[in-house]
Amino acid sequence: MSAMSKLKPKHFLWQVEGRVAKIRLDRPERKNPLTFDSYTELRDTFRDLVYADDVDAVVFLPNGGNFCSGGDVHDIIGPLVKMDMKQLLAFTRMTGDFVKAMLNCGKPIIAAVDGVAVGAGAIIAMSSDIRIATPEAKTAFLFTRVGLAGCDMGACAILPRIIGQGRAAELLYTGRTMTAAEGERWGFYNRLVDAAALEADALDLAARIVSGPTFAHGITKTQLNQEWSMGLDQAIEAEAQAQAICMQTGDFERAYKAFAAKEKPVFEGN
Repeated sequence: MSAMSKLKPKHFLWQVEGRVAKIRLDRPERKNPLTFDSYTELRDTFRDLVYADDVDAVVFLPNGGNFCSGGDVHDIIGPLVKMDMKQLLAFTRMTGDFVKAMLNCGKPIIAAVDGVAVGAGAIIAMSSDIRIATPEAKTAFLFTRVGLAGCDMGACAILPRIIGQGRAAELLYTGRTMTAAEGERWGFYNRLVDAAALEADALDLAARIVSGPTFAHGITKTQLNQEWSMGLDQAIEAEAQAQAICMQTGDFERAYKAFAAKEKPVFEGN
């Protein structure tokens, strides 16, 4: 296992408080676009989170009133036009690996969205486990606006599972903005909160999550993702095995003893 509280990334802001990691993209003057370097560093950070023993949840936060404006037009899109197929495929695989790293990091991820979350910014929100937004949030999978397919970074696989096939198809074909009200009504956003309360609300939720049985939370995240491709019989068997593993943890015994003593359990993540 490793400690990540001392991580000092070069291309985004990182802070760990109370076993919750806070991430902010750090180009607020341009609505926080991603670059080749920030993509790579984020991917590597989430890969490392699998082994972190001092982080039990992650919160993506806005910066300067915006979440993320997607890939930087000049730093990413311009150079992509000049690349050959081998280079382009290496790039698209790298961005897909970022999503895989988020899904497989073993830690619940909360996206707190304000302002724009478009392109890859919408993908970051989509790939998080829980999404909270302000009424001003504007979310768009705008790949068709730049002449590309809507099937980017897992969008055609993940988005329909969140909001339904027809709604996802409309957003991915048109690239139009999904309003915050639509996002909440369709189930993309768990709830809407005022901008002044957004960070506190997201961090409060993260604190409640990390106060629970965090080893079991990692199992839950794994099953939520893996059961997408399972049949019902497979899923029930996988959950039986997963739950049997959790029944061997100290947290399961702690919960039982606390219940018997009419006390609140104090979980230790093991």
